[in-house]
Amino acid sequence: MDIETPSSSDLTEIRKRVKQKRLDYISYDFSRKKNDILKTFFDLSQEFDSLFDLYRICVTVPLESFGLDSRLYLVNEDGILARVCDTERGIIDPPEPCPGCIFLTDTPYETDNSYMVPVLSKPLQETEISTIPTPPLHIIGIFEIFPLHKLTKSDKFFFTKYTNRIGYNLRKRLLAQQNIKHLQFINNLVTDIEHNVIIPNMYYKYLFKQLKKRIDILNSLAETIEHYKSTAKGDPEMCQQIVSQVLSIRTQLVDSYQEINKHHTNLSLFLESLFRRDHFEEGRLVLHQQVCKLETDIILPQLSHYEQRMTARGITIDKPDDMEGEEIEIKVDFGLLSQVYANLFSNVVKYAETVTDHRGLPRKAVAYGRTILYDYFGPGQAGIKLNVFSTGRPLPADESVNIFKDGFMGTNTRVSENSRGHGLAFIKYVIELHGGKVGYEFTQEGNNFYFILPFISINR
Repeated sequence: MDIETPSSSDLTEIRKRVKQKRLDYISYDFSRKKNDILKTFFDLSQEFDSLFDLYRICVTVPLESFGLDSRLYLVNEDGILARVCDTERGIIDPPEPCPGCIFLTDTPYETDNSYMVPVLSKPLQETEISTIPTPPLHIIGIFEIFPLHKLTKSDKFFFTKYTNRIGYNLRKRLLAQQNIKHLQFINNLVTDIEHNVIIPNMYYKYLFKQLKKRIDILNSLAETIEHYKSTAKGDPEMCQQIVSQVLSIRTQLVDSYQEINKHHTNLSLFLESLFRRDHFEEGRLVLHQQVCKLETDIILPQLSHYEQRMTARGITIDKPDDMEGEEIEIKVDFGLLSQVYANLFSNVVKYAETVTDHRGLPRKAVAYGRTILYDYFGPGQAGIKLNVFSTGRPLPADESVNIFKDGFMGTNTRVSENSRGHGLAFIKYVIELHGGKVGYEFTQEGNNFYFILPFISINR
């Protein structure tokens, strides 16, 4: 980003612009009433903060000052011109597509009963620019004033200048909103990083402790060997004990290496998917979709990552029969969907409980699976429902409806679990970015968290 530095020409250029503006206003020859209307618009646009209030001001000032009706049309994110406010109904939410007779142009034009003025603005991605002359403007909407027969030639010229002020103020308000969204995104991203990177990173501490313990054992064995060399000779039993211990420690060290390497790979994937440049440029998570094998590429690596912790807590893993040997391929953001499963398996470790199953036996387990939902998103538009189930008590009704809200923490949350109430909210955000839906349901023996994604079978 360029940092603006003072130059000797700054004051000279500004003086030229001040002089030009004075000459412009003399040539406009606006009446006192029209100058007061511009001042009124300016003052009110500073007084009211919301974007909707600015829309209302745009259409109300001509009504109160001239008795003229007006309509404001703006180009939406899809590039469609839509009516957002008028003097007949006020705010139109959601905006309505405008009639075909209204079109975008950089010059004012007339219809049967209205005067149409383009709303011009500098591009939102531009920073405030002090260079002279002013950079090119682009069209962000149309301001319609009617009835046409009440407008004189002078009035039409005045409303082109009035609409220029609408464009300027809209740009400022939209830019402020864009900045707020960027800040909100960064705040959410910091929470995502804390939840999906920093807290899981604490697992390294445990792994390094295990390594240190095994290194200490090796040091002890080295001392034993040195002692053996100086005091005892030809004791096959002692030799065999030392060899057995060394082999055991070697196996454990290999296991630790593999666990650390697996954790590092997973953490690197999460860092890549959360620290993409696109996220920061767009002010939102941006999907990088690719074709993945659902179970092999996404589910099993995350399950393997939590397998030791599940085993340590007595949680058995029930793999689905209907996915065995099946390679469903879906097009998703590999890194973000992996984090979805990581969050769900992490919650299993925290909250799975022992229940009595349908056979009367104790059961503490996790299971995952999938169901194809034909026509779920409309005729011919299938969905794939992906489940992660764990045994335990059902969530209370008031919690089950709020469980995906950011910051919400259920009554079963334990302080020691580093829970922030963000994991399920992150899941909801990522799945909805993919055009899907999330949900919760209680089954006979526990809790099922699921999400449904649009499904087009890549391999059929």
